[in-house]
Amino acid sequence: MLWALCDTLCVLVAAALAVRVYIGNFIGDDSILQTQSMLSNSPWVSTFFLCWFILALILVSRRLRLYAPIQLRNVLHDQRLTLQACFTAGLLLSGALYIARGEAVSRGVVVLTVVFTAILLSARRLVLRAVVYRRYDRGIETRNILVVGTGRVGQALRHHIESLRHLGFTFKGFVQVPGHDAEAADCADVLGTIDEILELARKHFVDEIFLSAPCERVLVKRLVHQARESGVDIRVVPDLYDGLAWNSPIEYIGQFPTIPLHRGEAPVLRMVLKRLLDIAASSVALVLLSPVLAAIAIAVRWDSRGPIFYASERIGKKGRVFPCIKFRTMVPDAERRRTEVLHMNERDSVLFKIANDPRITPVGRFLRKYSLDELPQLVNVLRGDMSLVGPRPPIASEVKRYELNHLRRLDVVPGITGLWQVQARQDPSFDSYISLDTAYIENWSLWLDIKILVRTVGVVVTGTGA
Repeated sequence: MLWALCDTLCVLVAAALAVRVYIGNFIGDDSILQTQSMLSNSPWVSTFFLCWFILALILVSRRLRLYAPIQLRNVLHDQRLTLQACFTAGLLLSGALYIARGEAVSRGVVVLTVVFTAILLSARRLVLRAVVYRRYDRGIETRNILVVGTGRVGQALRHHIESLRHLGFTFKGFVQVPGHDAEAADCADVLGTIDEILELARKHFVDEIFLSAPCERVLVKRLVHQARESGVDIRVVPDLYDGLAWNSPIEYIGQFPTIPLHRGEAPVLRMVLKRLLDIAASSVALVLLSPVLAAIAIAVRWDSRGPIFYASERIGKKGRVFPCIKFRTMVPDAERRRTEVLHMNERDSVLFKIANDPRITPVGRFLRKYSLDELPQLVNVLRGDMSLVGPRPPIASEVKRYELNHLRRLDVVPGITGLWQVQARQDPSFDSYISLDTAYIENWSLWLDIKILVRTVGVVVTGTGA
């Protein structure tokens, strides 16, 4: 729906340009009034044929799988299909004009509309591909994969994926099939056997499983059923499982043909709206709060020696490590003195929190009370490392102590504020911390994000961050 809407906007822009160019440059002065009169006397007819062209373009693009992930097509193939979709829709428009005897619609405007649409759509897809490739290079939104089978096909698939980073896949390891991979049992990248595959998929935040080795049909059917419940996608090398992949299209991952057995439906449109909200709100907040940020920076520098900002390595979505920026609120050697205050911890299990931590500076205590030390994380939101709302990003030492079900909170982008911050911030229970984050992930909506942001304002004003 999102890309179809973008295509619609491109067609509207192309039609407007076509009318402007045709009337202004390609017909004589004597015909300008005649053409303008034709357009003004038949607005409904022109609108009908324009809507028909848009509908035809969307249907043809969908038929050519142009709305599928871009990894499934290279650049030239993508551009060829784009031109094919535009000119096919143009032929359907011409046929409709011929059948309906649409003399009121200028043929020159029709031709220019189709040409400009092809140019705009080609440019849009090139820009989208460049943006996506750049995010993949930064490790954002890549899909983690496991390869079942350590034989020649599996090894070749692994090297192919690692050599073509623009495909957007991150190889996590092999899964061994007993009886088929005995010769590769000592492979350093083997994470386990196929009996442990779903546990391994959860542990390594796997999005897709590639079956490159022959397995028993019953085992594959059971695996597909379990993967569907866990939200993990599965692909197989064609012709391995006769009948199981009937009516499934073959998709090429680089040079390797695969057959998707299951593909989950991600809420793409809602996620795009969430990202747009993050960008707009954080940009406005940084501009409006710039005097406050400058004043805090001066106060931190005046209060104690050391840097103004503190960048802590945090664990983000799917285990991605990123620097989380905060105003420094502790003395410079706080990390070295951590062992001295471990006995003062007021939280249970994995969490670590001390209300009267002796390492906190006077200005830092004030900043923490009103959560002002978190403001630089608006930069993390702009970069895409964080969101305005989401589970707080943990440090690596905490994640190492997580149980398997705790990793659920790393399935989404971490946030500056979240359900736990506005509902149970002073609760020392780690179980409450996990349950609220899990509840947020399972019940997420844009409206929930907005409500959490509104409640966060009240939490900050009352100074419950100490």
